[in-house]
Amino acid sequence: MSTLSRLRPVTRASSLLSSSKANYQTIGNARRLASTHALVFLEHSNGVVEPASLSALAAASQLSSGNDEGKVTGIVIGSKQEVEKVLPAVKKLPGLSSVLHSSSDLYSPPLPETLTPLFKSVLADNKYTHFFSAHSSAAKSVLPRVAAVLDLPAVSDITSLTHSSSDDSTTFTRPIYAGNAIATVRAGKEIPLKIVTVRATSFTPLSSSSSGDVEAKEVQAVEENGDLTKHLETTLSTSDRPDLGVAKKVVSGGRALKNKETFDKTLEPLAEVLGAAVGASRAAVDAGYADNSLQVGQTGKIVAPELYMAIGISGAIQHLAGMKDSKMIVAINKDPDAPIFQVADVGLVGDLFDIVPELTEKLK
Repeated sequence: MSTLSRLRPVTRASSLLSSSKANYQTIGNARRLASTHALVFLEHSNGVVEPASLSALAAASQLSSGNDEGKVTGIVIGSKQEVEKVLPAVKKLPGLSSVLHSSSDLYSPPLPETLTPLFKSVLADNKYTHFFSAHSSAAKSVLPRVAAVLDLPAVSDITSLTHSSSDDSTTFTRPIYAGNAIATVRAGKEIPLKIVTVRATSFTPLSSSSSGDVEAKEVQAVEENGDLTKHLETTLSTSDRPDLGVAKKVVSGGRALKNKETFDKTLEPLAEVLGAAVGASRAAVDAGYADNSLQVGQTGKIVAPELYMAIGISGAIQHLAGMKDSKMIVAINKDPDAPIFQVADVGLVGDLFDIVPELTEKLK
């Protein structure tokens, strides 16, 4: 029977899932804990924990309720130098009960083929009830593998969760059909380990800092599958702009900007004045106007800034799925019937090549 059928459906008007009962294996033959104990994969770069991982930590912290004094353990993986650089900051993160760390040159950069054996070892030898990660590119490669080798289902891209200590079940919500419906998924006590990726924009990182360092324990590296895949090169696009995934203001452009030169010439001055990140629709990325790291949408980045400006973007459903949770949406388009105006808080109908320069000058 497919592991996907192990998730128990909860019927809602927005989603009706099908499922069947099944028998479940116990990881490491361990007895289930009365309280929750979550393991959180903390991704990091240049000694700094990724903001999306902090959101995953916030989600894991929501498991504790009432008398359930749940534990949250973070795990940091990388080369010896990388782990030593980030570990002091990780030990002070709010919400953590303890930290695991594992170092090996095999883990730098992290690859799904090399990380999976380590996660399998950690999760099989310990009594964890949940395994959390941000819904990042790395996690989307690693966690399905981990779930497969443990013969367990996984729930991806969750936007909320509630845990019931009385029956040891966790209920999640996650968007489906490009965000047009919300699925409510209940993972019962029959599932010994609930594997979850978290939509970062739906969980605010914990603001208070820890009063002191939590306990840190080293985990022996599992050096397997090192010859299966070899990392060749990492190409990074550098920018003085805020990171698109966490920026409070985003200025995005679409195919109407004609070419890369016009895209940069039109949007960069406005983004500079606003202190905003620059984004793009898939059509603009496919046309070569912007790097694919700037793509906003279902197959790009999910953002929810305080201000989102959609310039020359028609509003395809795939793009709306990546930005419709923004606090304020401003749309500029010459087509009054463009779908983007249906979700916009402020709409300007007109030629963007006239409106944007004038708006930029007035904001200076």
